[in-house]
Amino acid sequence: MKLPDQKSLISLVVLAVIGFVIVNFALSSLALSSGLLFAVGVLVGGLVVGAMSSDVVEEAEVKTKTLYVGNLPYRANESVVRALFEEQGKVFNVRLLKDKNTGKRRGFGFVEMAESDADNAITKLNDSEFQQRTLKVREAKQKQDDDASSIRTETNQSA
Repeated sequence: MKLPDQKSLISLVVLAVIGFVIVNFALSSLALSSGLLFAVGVLVGGLVVGAMSSDVVEEAEVKTKTLYVGNLPYRANESVVRALFEEQGKVFNVRLLKDKNTGKRRGFGFVEMAESDADNAITKLNDSEFQQRTLKVREAKQKQDDDASSIRTETNQSA
């Protein structure tokens, strides 16, 4: 079970105080104790915060895979490459490398995708033509200190 975050707790206290004031004025003729009124306010606040937080943000861990993309056109930028790979699935990061001295693109880069979509992207985009160049797409070799695949936290908006 997920514990409430600090924002939810503050909202609960604020709503409890507001609920206490509203219930105190609405039921002032009944002469109920302030402790009971505060408890009713907490209950109402808890229900409201619970209803609000159930459809706010849901986090899920997604395994990712980094793909090497070679033979890119020098004029291609990150947004164009991202758009190309997003046709195949969820893209988390795009890095196109530049020469340190000249600042010009080197014609290759890396795309971090959801592991479930990465194999499909390799199959569809490897040896495909992109801006008059034949792309080379394969799984990137990992650095020595990295894991074979990393885990990303993805946020999904629930309706």
